[in-house]
Parts: sequence; structure tokens; C-alpha cells
Amino acid sequence: MSQSKKIFYAFVWFCLHFERRIGVFGVEISEMKTVMEGDSVTLQTAARREEELFWMFGPQGILIAQVKKEAGVFKVHDGADGRFRDRLVLNYDTGSLTVKNIRPEHAGLYKLEIISNTISYKTFKVSVYDRLPIPVITRDYSQCSSSSSGLSASRCGLLCSVLNVSHVTLSWYKGNSLLSSISVSDLSISLSLPLEVEYQDKNTYSCVLNNPIRNQTTHLDISELCWPCPAPLPIPVITRDSPTCSSSVSHQNCSFLCSVVNVSHVTLSWYKGNSLFSTTRASDLRISLSLHLEVEYQDKNTYSCVVNNSISNQTTHVNIDQLCQPCSGRVHCCGFSETVIRLACSVLVGLATVAVLVYDIRSRRSYQKRREQTPHADEYDDVASGH
Repeated sequence: MSQSKKIFYAFVWFCLHFERRIGVFGVEISEMKTVMEGDSVTLQTAARREEELFWMFGPQGILIAQVKKEAGVFKVHDGADGRFRDRLVLNYDTGSLTVKNIRPEHAGLYKLEIISNTISYKTFKVSVYDRLPIPVITRDYSQCSSSSSGLSASRCGLLCSVLNVSHVTLSWYKGNSLLSSISVSDLSISLSLPLEVEYQDKNTYSCVLNNPIRNQTTHLDISELCWPCPAPLPIPVITRDSPTCSSSVSHQNCSFLCSVVNVSHVTLSWYKGNSLFSTTRASDLRISLSLHLEVEYQDKNTYSCVVNNSISNQTTHVNIDQLCQPCSGRVHCCGFSETVIRLACSVLVGLATVAVLVYDIRSRRSYQKRREQTPHADEYDDVASGH
């Protein structure tokens, strides 16, 4: 290599490092690239053998790849923070750079510096978009509990929702006509868009989520989601299940029934604290539901009975002290002091009974001995009795 060429390359390297320090992206963007997260993107170029290529990323011009064909140099770098580790691939023929399994942190400006007899640049802007979730359409039951009962009787409220999205637009369409839309910028948030239709509406509706490169669509099935608002839920009634008093364990346990009448599409449940204990369900038939619960008299846990549907719930709490009285005709467990007193009384009565029996036995034996010691005792007894 001639001395003049060495001086030229030294000057190029000086300019390269100087530009890298002050930022080199005040140039016109040559090509725009959009890609979905997780996909790959290739930044195309066609290098000649005598050219040297330097791929840089970001406003500071961080060197991430270099190609020197004549010297057989093909290198990729992880970047200062390692964000490109195991993601960069160089094409040895063209010098094109591919970023694999791309993530949002790989979005930005990529600058290619081409050095031969002159220096030229090519700049790519890469935008990375999240993969789009499928919009979810649900019934907006808040309308059923609102004061506008006249409106809710004839119209059906719906919500189209998506979670954790950015750079997207969420829209309702009636056929091919846009009804409403909402957009979010670079913040990752959840979006919801309401829609009201009549119960008998025969039009086609769809909810569409889109970004600049893709979209996801969910079609509305009015007949499946739009049913008249259900009746208000009754308050569960808890009663003592008295027939179990005849069981052998009734002196230790207390039984309840939680009941609701004339209900449909509901679930009736017993809870112990915040934990589900037992449950039963009613389908679309309007029926009465009852659910059994058995606890110990001295149970200190909190129990509650809950009836709920997709809109609301009603809860009744158990007062064990109030409802759990001993079964009729039976004595349940008593306090410690009362037990000791009753036991002491029983012992005293037993001792008195034994004392009376012992006295009676001794009296009979004493009488028998006197008769044996007095031969004419029988005649005396007869005279004394008037015989």
C-alpha cells in the first residue's frame, strides 16, 4: 500500500471517529424500514471489493459491523450495551446487514459509511412494531345498572378492548364505514372503545386494531352478546338447617342453608374468609337455589354466602353465635366452670347415695344380731304387736 493511500485512510479514520463523537445523522434518510417485533430486517447494500463498509447505529454512531473485503475482515459487534448480541448477520458478498429477532430497542437510525476513493453514506430508519393482539368484544353491563333504564331496555352497550399496546389505532366499523376510533402513541397502555346497537340490529359490525403494517379484526355477533339486561339479584337468605339436629353429630356441628329464589344465570357460593368453599349454578331456567354448609359451634372463622352473575353480586354474612344455638332436646358443649360445678354436684350426690346404702346395711346387720342374742325376741314382738 502506497504512502499516500495510508495517509488517506488515516484521514478517513480521523473523520470517522470525529463524526462518531459529534453525531453523524444529520443526513437525508435513504430508506425506511418497518418490521414486526420478533421478525428480521435486512439493510441492503452492494459493496465492491475495494470498498470498506462501516455500519453504525444510533445518534452517537456506535460501530456495530465492518467489512474490508481485500483484507478479509468481516466483523459484527454487540454494541456498547450488548443489545445486538447474537442478532447481526453480514452478507459476505454484498455487505448487507441483517438484524434477527428484532426488538423495540433495535429501532432507530442505521448509517452505512462506504469508503473507497471517496466517502459516501446511506442511512436507514427502522421502526419496530409490537405484534398485535386480537381485539376482544364484551358486553358493557354498566348500562344495565345505570339510571337510563329506558335506553338500556332497547339498546345494547358493547366494549372493544386491547391490552398493552402502543402505536396503534382501535376502530369500530359498520360494514365498511368507520364509526369511531381511538389512537395511542408510544405509551404501552390498554384501550377500550364503546359501541351501542339496538338488540334487533341486522347490520354487520367489526372492531379493528391496526398499526402501519398490520391489523387484527374481530367481528361482532349481536345475537350472542346482546341479551336483555337480567333482573336485579336477590339477597341470599341464610337459615338454620334444623332437620340435621337428629343426626349423631348435631351436638358438635351446626348446619345452614343459603337460599335464593327465582334466579337464572347465577352462581351461589359459600366462602370461608376469601376462599371459595362450595358452589352451585343455575342455567337459563328461573329456579330456586340452596347450598348447604356445616360448621362447628365454636368455629371462629368468617363465612359468607354470595350470589353473582356477570353484572353484580349480593353477599350475606353468617352470624354463627346468633344462628348456631343447641339443637332442641340436646345439651351442647358448655363452659369450663359450668362443667366443673356439674361434675362436683354429681360426685356429691353419688357419695350421699353410697352413705345411705351403707347406713341401711349396717342397721339391718345390727338388728339381726339383737334377734340372735334374745331367744324370746319373736314372742315379745308378737305380744307387743297384739297377736
